[in-house]
Amino acid sequence: MSGDDGPNAPDGRSAWTRDHAAELRRDETNVTPIIYPPSERLDEDLHVWDTWWLRDRDGSPAEVNGCRVIVALTASSDLLPGKRHDVATLRYFYSTDGKSWETGGRVFEAGMLGSRQWAGSALHDDGDVYVYYTAAGTADEADLSYSQRIALAEGGTISPGDDGDGVDIDGPWDHSVLLEPDGERYEREEQSRGMTYTFRDPWFFEDEDGATYLLFEANTPVPEGSDACGGDAAQQEFNGSVGIAHSPTGDPTDFELRPPLLDAVCVNQELERPHLVVRDGTYYLFVSSHHHTFAPGIEGYDALYGFAADGLRGEYEPLNGHGMVLTNPANAPFQAYSWLAYDHGDELLVTSFFNYFDYDRPSMDDVALLSEDEQMRRFGGTLAPTVRVGLDGRETRILGTLDHGHLPLARESLPADPFAGADDAGGGPRYY
Repeated sequence: MSGDDGPNAPDGRSAWTRDHAAELRRDETNVTPIIYPPSERLDEDLHVWDTWWLRDRDGSPAEVNGCRVIVALTASSDLLPGKRHDVATLRYFYSTDGKSWETGGRVFEAGMLGSRQWAGSALHDDGDVYVYYTAAGTADEADLSYSQRIALAEGGTISPGDDGDGVDIDGPWDHSVLLEPDGERYEREEQSRGMTYTFRDPWFFEDEDGATYLLFEANTPVPEGSDACGGDAAQQEFNGSVGIAHSPTGDPTDFELRPPLLDAVCVNQELERPHLVVRDGTYYLFVSSHHHTFAPGIEGYDALYGFAADGLRGEYEPLNGHGMVLTNPANAPFQAYSWLAYDHGDELLVTSFFNYFDYDRPSMDDVALLSEDEQMRRFGGTLAPTVRVGLDGRETRILGTLDHGHLPLARESLPADPFAGADDAGGGPRYY
């Protein structure tokens, strides 16, 4: 397991196939309830979207001074929501109960790589904090570019707040480029033929044997003239993959690229925010993806997708036969996105952010047709209700929801009512 290529070498890696994806359907097992706006957002001054835990090396949410901590992409709530990725900044939030969250502030004040920072993960290791993030573009660029590198900020610490309550995350931080694509296993930007280019979303993972990895979103190179997808050039442009890098010594600052865990060539262009849950020897690999990033001929959804294998290196099979774990209802297809699953005893809990509500047009492109006031009104910009998911082998089923931003730890019991957040999330119809 410790860094060898395993069964996923380039001629035999796990694949999400068109036959799998052809079976994608909304049904009563995978459609979440309608989401309604909460009485209060996480922070009224901020748009908040992609969110992740500060985790210990074993993957469990860290607790410092009685607080659990999340990190999120943020931007000023005065900004038009469609522009938020252009100025994305990492901020942290903390809570003593997983329900009420306080804004801790910006993670970095200076020295960040890229013109803006996109999603990643955060490691807590005996008081030290390591932040893995996507460095998008280049510093001081006149026009925004979409180059992407996996960056690391080390040297940070977390400690009780000045008044003894809460937590403070402080530097000084040392920022460095940790990984770049090699052009062979992972596509470089100049090789890209698709609608988008990806090399982002690093996620720290320590296996049960102590081996240390980073997962990330990438693309598999598919040269022009390749026989992939039966030679169909249009399908070949959809070449998403889940990448992995290994640390030979367990050092969280030193990783080497390995072959992808999963390919979606001919199926999907973006397997975003890959992450793992390990339960009873089974490795559950989850990604988020969009309706519009599926290849021609496949009807996919903005949804959380999952795959399972008996070992880290595969062979991964799509959960439920097709891969979809949960999605938004047809009458609110973009109400939530960027799902992150974590283990909670007999269930999985799945977090996400509240995206566009009161919006049922077939494409996110149509948001731009709305007035600016309507774009602002219909964007949630806060944490969505947490979804409770039953997991039985290779099968999943939605069990219910919790309130907006309710993130319990594993030792905390869940409400007996599966739709404890019904006032905000369970009161509306689900249209499949």
